[in-house]
Amino acid sequence: MATTPLVTIRPIRIRRRPSLGRALAWAAMGGIVLVTLLPFYWILRTALSSNASLAAHPSTPLPTGFTGSAFARVFGAESTKAALAQGGAGGSIHFWRYLLNSVIVSTLITGCQVFFSAMAAYAFARLQWRGRDAVFKLFLTGLMVPTIFTLLPNFVLIKELGLVDTLLGIALPTMFMTPFAVFFLRQFFMNLPREVEEAALLDGAGKVRIFFRVLLPMAAAPIVTLSLLTYITAWNDYFWPLMVSYSGSSRVLTVALSIFRSQTPQTGTDWSGLMAATLVAALPMFVLFVSFARRIVNSISFSGIK
Repeated sequence: MATTPLVTIRPIRIRRRPSLGRALAWAAMGGIVLVTLLPFYWILRTALSSNASLAAHPSTPLPTGFTGSAFARVFGAESTKAALAQGGAGGSIHFWRYLLNSVIVSTLITGCQVFFSAMAAYAFARLQWRGRDAVFKLFLTGLMVPTIFTLLPNFVLIKELGLVDTLLGIALPTMFMTPFAVFFLRQFFMNLPREVEEAALLDGAGKVRIFFRVLLPMAAAPIVTLSLLTYITAWNDYFWPLMVSYSGSSRVLTVALSIFRSQTPQTGTDWSGLMAATLVAALPMFVLFVSFARRIVNSISFSGIK
């Protein structure tokens, strides 16, 4: 019996002809990317330059007077005499202390906020209770309140609690939950099939057990995404930590950047040190966001946020 030879069918790739519209679109996209990345390049260029050369050649596109002393000042590896010679403040900079403070505050805010927001989102999405939708709509109005309006009441509260100049005082206002976090997780819980929860109820599981053993593992992806967004936001926060921290014991990394603007009258701003510190402070969050960018976009799309 004759066998028919197998014929491999290769997919035909249709190449689009280049057009003026596509060329203009790619050119516009390239211009947007260039404009977006230019500040990062300028920060790196300034950080690798010396202050004296920057004053003499402020518009040179490449590093002028190439040196890494700015990073040495940031990490406290440069002597006071050498720092003053390079245009630095000359004061001791406790970089690792400020870094630890930022890690503690960001971790505390992220862990507590995601956990409590997940419980609130579960209550708004799955539990049936009178006035649930009305309370949720009222809760969402918090998204329309500018953050600056809450700074003074929060400061008065933190002062009355005796938590000024403490890490807990920095983290407390956003440590429990935010309207965005609750809304984000509620949208995900609303999209989960109810059959899974009903099956767990038939097996004798209660609401608390269903939340911790069933829904939370299923919501791992959006919880990780929310944790990343919350951590980045807490890490980059500046104005509130500036209001409530007055000493190095509670000063976070973003506020510590102001040290490089506290120069002696004989010298100007330590621009190279300031840009080096800014780059060091922003680099961890930049790497974190780039590493999980696809996961963040997918989770936001699945949650139905437009």
